Amino acid sequence: MKRLLTLFAALFLLVIQTKAQTGTWSGKLDVQGTKLSLVFHLDGDNPTMDSPDQGAKGIPVQIERKSYGGINIKIPSIGASYEGIYMVHQVVGTFKQAGMSLPLTLIPGEDKPKRPQTPKSPFPYSTEEVSFMNGDVALNGTLVLPEGYTRATPVLIMVTGSGQQNRDEELFEHKPFAVIADALARAGIATLRYDDRGFDGYEGNINDCTTEDFKNDALAGIELLRTRFDRVGVLGHSEGGTIALMLAAEQKVDFVVSLAGMVVSGAETLVWQNRVALQGSGLTTEQIDSYCKLLETAFDVRANGGRMPDPNDYNVPDVLMQNYWVVVAQIQMPYMIHFLRLDIRPQLGNITCPVLALNGTKDVQVEHESNLSALRNGLPAKGNNCIESVDGVNHLFQHCKTGAVTEYRDIEETISPAVLETIINWILCIQTSC
Repeated sequence: MKRLLTLFAALFLLVIQTKAQTGTWSGKLDVQGTKLSLVFHLDGDNPTMDSPDQGAKGIPVQIERKSYGGINIKIPSIGASYEGIYMVHQVVGTFKQAGMSLPLTLIPGEDKPKRPQTPKSPFPYSTEEVSFMNGDVALNGTLVLPEGYTRATPVLIMVTGSGQQNRDEELFEHKPFAVIADALARAGIATLRYDDRGFDGYEGNINDCTTEDFKNDALAGIELLRTRFDRVGVLGHSEGGTIALMLAAEQKVDFVVSLAGMVVSGAETLVWQNRVALQGSGLTTEQIDSYCKLLETAFDVRANGGRMPDPNDYNVPDVLMQNYWVVVAQIQMPYMIHFLRLDIRPQLGNITCPVLALNGTKDVQVEHESNLSALRNGLPAKGNNCIESVDGVNHLFQHCKTGAVTEYRDIEETISPAVLETIINWILCIQTSC
């Protein structure tokens, strides 16, 4: 009987260990103090890995299952691997990539972050799925209609930031545009949000498209809204905020909400972003200044012509040399060339409609002071313009500690309720000409 019980225990342990090699398992890498979540989906014929903090999903993996709970996972596309063994309800092992070996413990399931602001049904408003065309480009979106809406109801088209994003501007399971649309609808304001071209298939080369193309996509949506509403505005975030101001300068909209919008040139913005990213890296101020001067010169040459600078003429440390050549490769794309040249300050004097512009003081992607100052100096003086910094929030208008992109996923707040209230109150105010 004792031998039988021992055999049963061994078989039971083997069943548990086998289950450890299937299902969903997740853990966090500690990369020089930065937590990076990894999720492995080990079921079926096509196992995958997600890196939620980097917005990457469905990365193919190869699995080698061993006896007694051992498992080896290879991730060929990123040159990485994981080797672990089941130990009391968890898999303990090592993740390897680019010469680094990092401990990684996996636990069953996926540690999904809480998103308490994401709208949940039932809703006190209606929605319609709509499509519109910019030339041969089809764009699909959601029209949110407040209860009892009429032609006199204010409506905004919502324009996302850079990169191809869905209509909710979804990032790390945050859905800021869905949250904004819900709040506005409950206040009697209609919205149209749409998937970017390139988000769900695009016949052309998306890297050949520029901010001008994305502006014209938004304009096509505005023309659709004009058929149903008398007062059409635009709410844009980041690059979308820039597009909103461009449309206002062309007299295409009746009011503008710019959230973290870029007003100074793309070249200035990229240099500033690099400077902020390098602070605290251990490099000296002189080294950072030299590298940013090199970037400034390279951006100017790419935008206006001339000979690319030789990095050997600058006091650039070896650790940044490889980064520089990556940047040089990126700025060859038509999108980046256009972005470097993009500077809407000369157009601001043409804006006659009301403007609400908000930028966060902890934004490390679009600097609040220079951009809001440019707006204040460039816009015609109007009593219904509102140009404000929002204290303590990042690029997504989340309350945060540092503003770093690595915080976005861990913050439960999708967007500051005070920012939502500011947007609503301002729109209702200009609607009644207060």
